[in-house]
Amino acid sequence: MEKNNDKTMDRRSFLRGTTLASTGAALGAITLAGQASASGLTVKPQTEPEYDQVASAEVKVSASLSEAEIAKLPRVKQKMVAPPFAPKHDQVAKGGPKVVEVTLTVKEMPWKLDDEAETIALTFNGSVPGPLIVVHEGDYVEVTMENPETSAMEHNVDFHAATGALGGGGLTHVLPGETAILRWKATKPGAFVYHCAPGGSMIPYHVIKGMNGAVVVLPRDGLTDGRGNPITYDKMYYIGEQDFYVPKDENGNYMKFSEAGEDFSEVMEVARGLIPTHEVFNGKVGALTGEGAMTAKVGEKVLFIHSQANRDCRPHLIGGHWNFSWEAGSFSDVPGRGHETAIIRGGSAGAFHYEFEQPGVYAYVNHNLIEATELGAVAHMVVEGEWNDDLMKQIKKGDETA
Repeated sequence: MEKNNDKTMDRRSFLRGTTLASTGAALGAITLAGQASASGLTVKPQTEPEYDQVASAEVKVSASLSEAEIAKLPRVKQKMVAPPFAPKHDQVAKGGPKVVEVTLTVKEMPWKLDDEAETIALTFNGSVPGPLIVVHEGDYVEVTMENPETSAMEHNVDFHAATGALGGGGLTHVLPGETAILRWKATKPGAFVYHCAPGGSMIPYHVIKGMNGAVVVLPRDGLTDGRGNPITYDKMYYIGEQDFYVPKDENGNYMKFSEAGEDFSEVMEVARGLIPTHEVFNGKVGALTGEGAMTAKVGEKVLFIHSQANRDCRPHLIGGHWNFSWEAGSFSDVPGRGHETAIIRGGSAGAFHYEFEQPGVYAYVNHNLIEATELGAVAHMVVEGEWNDDLMKQIKKGDETA
C-alpha cells in the first residue's frame, strides 16, 4: 500500500520533536552541535568462522590520526552474522589500524518468545541480540545505521565502547527512511554493550524490546593472562541475555499487537514493576538448546561473550569453571581464574574462557535459578569426546543396592 506523503511527513515531524524533547528531559541539556561537524538435544550441524591465532609483529598504534591519514587506512567490511556466532576475525591484529565497516539495519518484526507469548521486537539486523562486532584496539569502526521507510519508529545507537557524549547516540538518530554514518575509534580493549537510546522512556522501551548487542575490542597482540602469556581460543560464542515484559489482558492471556510502539503503555506498565515475564538467551526460550545448542569438542577452548543491556545477571557453566574471566569486560584487567559464577552488571558485557575437559551436555545458565528455570535463561553446550574417569566416575547407580 502506497504511503501518503503528508502523513509520512507529519509522523516524521512528530517523531523528531518527541525524541528531542524526551532526550533533554531525561539526560539534561546536551549540545547537539556535534551533529553538524530446553527441548531435545539434537545438534544441528552449523558452519562456524575460523579464528586466526597466528601472531603478528607488534604494531604501534598512533594516538591520533588526521582525516587525511584515516582516509589512507585499509578498509574492511565486516560480515555480520547472527548470534551466537561471531564474525570471522584475527585474534592477533595483522598490520596497522583499519577502518572496519559495519552495517546495522533496523528491523521491527513479530517475535515469538515461547508457545504462548509474542511481541513486536525492535532489532538490529533481525536478531536478538544484534550481531556481535569484533575489532582491534586502534581500529576505526564506521557504522552505517539504516532505518527503512517501513519502520514505525525512530532509532539510534549508543556504543559503550566509544569515547564521546552519548556513545554516538546523539549523532545516529534516524527516522524511517533515513540513514546515518558514524565513525568512532576503538581505544579501550574489552567487551561492551551497544543499544538503541532514542530518548526518555523510549530508551528502556527499545532496549527491553531487544534492540541491543555487543562489541569486542581485542588487544592488537591478542588476549593474555595478564602475566605475559597469550590466551587463544578455537571458538567464540555470543550470548545476549534479554529481559522481556509482555503484558497480559484481564483474562491472564498474553496480549498481541501488530505494530512497533503500539504496546508502549502496556509494556512500560509491566516494566516499571521490574519483574520480567521472560529472561532469555538470544531472544527466545530455548533459542540455544536442541538444534540451537552450542557445540565443542573435548580439548577445544571457547571464549564466551555475555551481555545484558538492562539488568544484572549471573552467567554460570554447570560442570565447568572459567579458566579465565573478565566479568567487568575490560581486557586491560588481569583475568580471574577458576571462577564458577560471574556477575554481568546491567548495561555491560563480559568474556569467559573455558577449555572443555569432559564430553556431555553442559547447561549454561543465569544462576538466579528462578530466571533460569522459570523465565528461560538456559542454554546448552554439547561437547563431544572421550570420558575421563579420573575427573568423574559413577560408582553406584541410585537404584542399585549396596
